[in-house]
Amino acid sequence: MTETLDLTDTALNECDREPIHIPQSIQPHGFMLVLDLESLTIRQGAGAIEELTGRKVWIDRTVADVLGDVADRAVRAMAAHQEAGFACRWRATNRLEYDVVVHRAPGAINDLMIIEVEQSSQQARLGVDLIASLDAAGAALERAVTIQTVCERAADAFRRLTGFDRVMIYRFQDDEAGQVVAESRADGSGSFLNHHFPATDIPQQARALYLRNPVRVIPDSRYTPHPLRPIAPGEAPLDMSDSGLRSVSPIHLQYLRNMDVRASASVSIIVDDALWGLVACHNASPKLLPYELRVGCTALARNLARQLKSRSDVDLYRERTRLRRMEDELLSRLSPDRPMREALGEKADALMQLTSADGLAIVSEGDIQTFGHTPPEDGVRAIAAWVAGRPGLRPVSSHHLSSILPAAEAWKTHASGLLAVTLPLDQPVSLLWFRSEVLETVRWAGNPATAEKTGPNAILTPRASFESWSDTVSGRAHRWGPAAVESAARLRDALADYAAVHQIRRLNRSLQDRLSERDLRLEQQQYLIREVNHRVQNSLTLVSSFLGLQAREQAGGSATTALNEARRRVRAVSAVHSRLYLSDQVTTIDMSRYVGDLIDDLGSSMGPDWVAALETDLDPVCIEPGRAITIGLILTELIINAQKYAYGGKPGPLCIRFEEDGAFFRMTVEDEGAGGHLAGKGFGSMMIKSLVGQLDGTIDYRDRAPGLSVVLRARIDPLV
Repeated sequence: MTETLDLTDTALNECDREPIHIPQSIQPHGFMLVLDLESLTIRQGAGAIEELTGRKVWIDRTVADVLGDVADRAVRAMAAHQEAGFACRWRATNRLEYDVVVHRAPGAINDLMIIEVEQSSQQARLGVDLIASLDAAGAALERAVTIQTVCERAADAFRRLTGFDRVMIYRFQDDEAGQVVAESRADGSGSFLNHHFPATDIPQQARALYLRNPVRVIPDSRYTPHPLRPIAPGEAPLDMSDSGLRSVSPIHLQYLRNMDVRASASVSIIVDDALWGLVACHNASPKLLPYELRVGCTALARNLARQLKSRSDVDLYRERTRLRRMEDELLSRLSPDRPMREALGEKADALMQLTSADGLAIVSEGDIQTFGHTPPEDGVRAIAAWVAGRPGLRPVSSHHLSSILPAAEAWKTHASGLLAVTLPLDQPVSLLWFRSEVLETVRWAGNPATAEKTGPNAILTPRASFESWSDTVSGRAHRWGPAAVESAARLRDALADYAAVHQIRRLNRSLQDRLSERDLRLEQQQYLIREVNHRVQNSLTLVSSFLGLQAREQAGGSATTALNEARRRVRAVSAVHSRLYLSDQVTTIDMSRYVGDLIDDLGSSMGPDWVAALETDLDPVCIEPGRAITIGLILTELIINAQKYAYGGKPGPLCIRFEEDGAFFRMTVEDEGAGGHLAGKGFGSMMIKSLVGQLDGTIDYRDRAPGLSVVLRARIDPLV
């Protein structure tokens, strides 16, 4: 199908490794001139230069000397602008028209320009005719719906354009072998449609050249090569990669002769910078493919490549969309309350439909579930262990599993194809999709084994016969499409996210249950606290009532006084407690309200005259409950002392102030009585002294003449 080295004395056993871009000879349908780019003088040439130009001496001559002034001007202009391509038409001494094509020699130490003078079509073909035919061919390709239809219409279009007997669209497979997927041929031409060609028919260096030089022609496979001349001893070979006249290998010429092909042309189909395939043109008689038609073939091949990519992208997009819908539906129906492997097992049918698999195995920590057609359990376990040891995150996929896992040969009936992913969970779950073996009869263009070398130094000879040769291929399944492999990877990630989300939801539910339980306990505790406070408050009220009853039963005297004083102290404590448990704020006591309520309560027990004599000035200072009780007891004692000593038990003016003084508070009790009731050694004085000590504060008694002023000063917040 392609070319290799064309050196008459080349050892055929090395042809598949030879640098075929430097054959140092050309085909005879034109001649070549190699120019020094600096001087634009000819330093080498090949072909019938003397016969076609009428110049016996052409070395070191200019283009004008050999091809005339028109060609000289065109070449010089292209050299100045570093352009390549068609320069002009030139008429040879045989009165035939030739195309002058210019390009640079790649990789040359000295800048060289190559001029190829090829025989033209000899027809005054208008450019508009070629453009119109290309436009019609492009429109036909655009109207094709499927890739197969695009290829079939492309074969017809190339045959109309080139006029060759047989045109084949040849597509490369993953194993680098090729298959004729479409064909257009004249009556009487043999068919290679659906035939396969081994990868050895096109060696790697030839594939590389097809990417660089998209059109190669052999007008007559029985030609005699014309060598490049002169070649100085030790001179580096001329790189002819871009040459249209470049000679081809005798092996390839024999290859064509064995196919009864006299003329051939190959046009590269390049999709995404990769060689998708070739347009292979064959003719039973010698046939030129002039430069303008080669340009047309290049343009049509690019259009074909765009249409192939477009159809491929559309097919892939549709398949991806279909699989995404299936993935979403599958995920939406997974049971969130079941372990992942069990939930997936319930959707085994949907999982197999997702990848068009014949069987499915779900493996998790030694537990194996199988569905459909799968290998036996020990086989599934062995394959799962092999998959787990594979590096990378991409899904493991193969349509020929035994080629990478020889042990799988035993299970090829149900496991020739494998697509596998592992879910990265706390307990990893592996999904193994299987496809059964599909026996396939492959029709080869001749026995491909005859094209293989039997050893490193063996001779590679082309197949002598291209008669259809059938081969039954076993151990292979239908290939996994890229959309299916992507879907498996996407499903793996989605299932991992799904498991993570549901784990978070389970944790949230557990946390919510615990919070609800804690709230219930808190509510119960608050109920108990309220009940205890209620009982404490009742007990304090009961004690106060008992003290009041006992005081009334004493009918006056010191016992009555003592009982009443004790009752007031109890009420001072009860007032703080009542404010605490009736208020939502239990951390501090507003002293303005507490002291006000306490004074009202003391006043009511002392009689209405005292109530009228009491005067207050209270700042809203907040103090923690324990210190508030102590302050309330001190205030109670100071009011009792004022009642007893300032006015002899009779009502009199009494002013109580509570003020904030920075980090301190100051409580003042002032009367206008007899004065002189300073701190003594009685129970009340000792109690005040003890309580002031608990506050770590100071108390100051000052005689006001008349009256007495008692000032308590302490920190609002105790020092830690």
